[in-house]
Amino acid sequence: MIEVKKIVDEANANMQKAISHLEAELAKIRAGRANPSMLEGIHVDYYGTKTPLNQVANVTTPDPKTIVIQAWDKGTLPLIEKAIMAANLGFTPVNDGNVVRINMPALTEERRKELVKRTKTEGENAKISVRNFRRDANEKIKKDIKEHLPEDVAKDAEHKIQQMTDNYIQVIDKHLGVKEKEIMTV
Repeated sequence: MIEVKKIVDEANANMQKAISHLEAELAKIRAGRANPSMLEGIHVDYYGTKTPLNQVANVTTPDPKTIVIQAWDKGTLPLIEKAIMAANLGFTPVNDGNVVRINMPALTEERRKELVKRTKTEGENAKISVRNFRRDANEKIKKDIKEHLPEDVAKDAEHKIQQMTDNYIQVIDKHLGVKEKEIMTV
């Protein structure tokens, strides 16, 4: 019984991680307004070490169309600018000597549709992860049936795992709907 609870809890934790990963990936997809999380994942070559941008500079959004990056060491501004260009995010940084500014270009209809498609791909990847965690948990339970687990306990556990899977798929769909609406809003 304890092993079944452990399997169910592990599946739940893994499914929650899939949702967290989806949320992080969706935050990186720009939806017409500036967001500091768009620059997550950018690493600056800081004294020979690849350092995350948020560890060498302060990233803010003074208005919905602008991102301002204030480096703690002004000598790193060209490195920050270079790192943003290398990331190929679809916008051009402007270095004025004090800060790096990024003015967000308006999204075209074609670009919006591309972003929605990317959003759906991320959602599908999250659903696949959730289903894989369900499969793994069910396989562990089936293995336990062969060893010593009563069938009715196994069926209850499989039912519980299926309910969790359905709930997480609904959460994913909700996140996708919100993000798609956000992207398509002009």
